Parts: sequence; C-alpha cells; structure tokens
Amino acid sequence: MSGPYLIRGSVSLPEAELMWRFSRSSGPGGQHVNTSDSQVELRFDLAATEALPEVWKRRALERLGSRLVDGVISVRASEHRSQWRNREMAATRLAALLAEATAPPPKPRRATKVPRGINERRLRNKKQRSETKRGRSGQGWA
Repeated sequence: MSGPYLIRGSVSLPEAELMWRFSRSSGPGGQHVNTSDSQVELRFDLAATEALPEVWKRRALERLGSRLVDGVISVRASEHRSQWRNREMAATRLAALLAEATAPPPKPRRATKVPRGINERRLRNKKQRSETKRGRSGQGWA
C-alpha cells in the first residue's frame, strides 16, 4: 500500500482494521485472468472502529445505513489487471466514501428578500421580451 489513507484532517484508515479479499476478476486480461486473483473487496467494520471520532462514526453509520451489512462497509475494485492497482483503487474509494459520509451537515439556508432593483430589472426584461414577440405577429401590417 502507498501509506495511510486520510479521511479528513489527521484521521486516517487504520491498516489493521481493513479486511481484504481477493478473487478472480472478469474483464480484460486474456489468459492471465484465469490464473490471478485481481479483483479486490475491501471491508471496513464501521460500527466497531475506534479510529473515527464518535460524532463522525454516528454520522457515517446514519448516512451509509443502506450500504452497511452488520455495521461493515464493503468496496469492490476490479477495473485494473493488476491486484496492486485494484487495492489502491478500493482503499482510495473507501477513504473518499467515509470522508463524504463524515462531513458536517451544510449550514441551513437563510431566506432573504429579493432586492427591489433585481425584481424590477427582471420585470423590465420580461416586458421587453414580450414586446419583441408581439412584434413578430402579422397583425396591424395591412
């Protein structure tokens, strides 16, 4: 592996908690595909991990609930012919997924009033457009 995979800030995926499984991959590879286990499945026990702060863990469990099986999240990679590159891809994907799931919720939108100038400009453009379209009709040309 190329090192720790950062989720956000100084929090990273602990190598000891990652469970790897390899199998034969479909796709490109010719005769090589029949002999090598290049497909990678990476599993991470989100419910039991101590690597994430408690707030992040709760947030991730809530947001990824549909993807979890007994609190474990699973990511597959089989795009590349090389097991090494598929391992990198799966770990990067898992880190990105956890980063997105643990992100703080967006700030609530504050409703603001539309400024009068903007509204008047919109209505003026609308009236001008309707005049242009009305001028295209053939009425009053005779």
